[in-house]
Amino acid sequence: MTRKEPYRFIISGGGTGGHIYPALAVANEIKRIDADAQILFVGAMGKMEMTMVPKAGYEIVGLWISGIQRRVTISNLIFPFKVIYSFISAMRIVKKYKPDAVLGFGGYVSGPMMFAANKYNVPSLIQEQNSYAGLTNKKFGKKAGVICVAYNGMEKYFPANKIVLTGNPVRRDILDIEKKKSEGLAYFNLDSKRKTILILGGSLGARTINDSIIGKLDQAIKAGHQVLWQTGRFYFDEMTSKSKNFDLTNVRVVQFIDRMDLAYAVADVIVSRAGALSISEMCIVGKPVILVPSPNVAEDHQTKNAEALSTVDAAILIKDSAARLTLMLNIIDLLENAEVQNKLSKNIKKLARPSAAKDIVEELMKIVK
Repeated sequence: MTRKEPYRFIISGGGTGGHIYPALAVANEIKRIDADAQILFVGAMGKMEMTMVPKAGYEIVGLWISGIQRRVTISNLIFPFKVIYSFISAMRIVKKYKPDAVLGFGGYVSGPMMFAANKYNVPSLIQEQNSYAGLTNKKFGKKAGVICVAYNGMEKYFPANKIVLTGNPVRRDILDIEKKKSEGLAYFNLDSKRKTILILGGSLGARTINDSIIGKLDQAIKAGHQVLWQTGRFYFDEMTSKSKNFDLTNVRVVQFIDRMDLAYAVADVIVSRAGALSISEMCIVGKPVILVPSPNVAEDHQTKNAEALSTVDAAILIKDSAARLTLMLNIIDLLENAEVQNKLSKNIKKLARPSAAKDIVEELMKIVK
């Protein structure tokens, strides 16, 4: 992959971890293959990528851009100026940096960068994480050199001849968790003799999942199970306060899990929203999964993500509206049914694509060369 002049790439995308983590995974794969490659990230000012990317060791510049709000706000009044300014800034970045390719991972910040890449005839790659393509990716897909997707049937959004099924890139530390269970039990101070329920609602949290767990937490405790529960930043104080009414000997209530590899390693059953990145990770982990899709996302794409698994018996899908009544019952029933656990685990592993980052970089180099 090396040459006399180092390769130069611009990676854009952000707003959520679902866009940022895959972008970082691909950046890391580029650097793994070619340590001399130069990578510049472009994000949105004030968003999480502006702190996450530097922590990962990469340079990032921010565009003055945001999504449009659904109500009348000052931000909406200046939105057209943000768009114009961001597109001009993106063109300046591409003209100055002279990249060999621009990679777009979705989110509104990718729009200006894809536009600038097209304007200056720079090869571009789009990575779509969801089964329902995002607005920015759909708009610029026709002019992209290649579109890397995680689901079949994406021809309804993109030109079929440009689509490559690669899966979503994931962090490398979850690729081999089988040997980490003892370390994970010690890290979270859990009992090796009890079955572990891992509750995930994202870094910010999920109201329905949290309410469903706190409302029936006594049932998990009485059944003799232990709970590792990530509440998310928005709900940590509330859930910590409410959980004081229970015997928490075998319950760990945390705001955020920084060692997801160890959390996955100790889990016997995982409960999660159905974001594309989370699903990709859980396919590799191969544990029994219960998905509670968020209804508060564009085009209900989390339900579509979850259905892609549930229809092939690779996960159990519980609607958000039913979760408060049925989620804990389903968790306990699953933990008591080894046959269903084995079936779910076997089927979800079939969907895993552990080489996604490598495959995406290979497609990138094809359009560069």
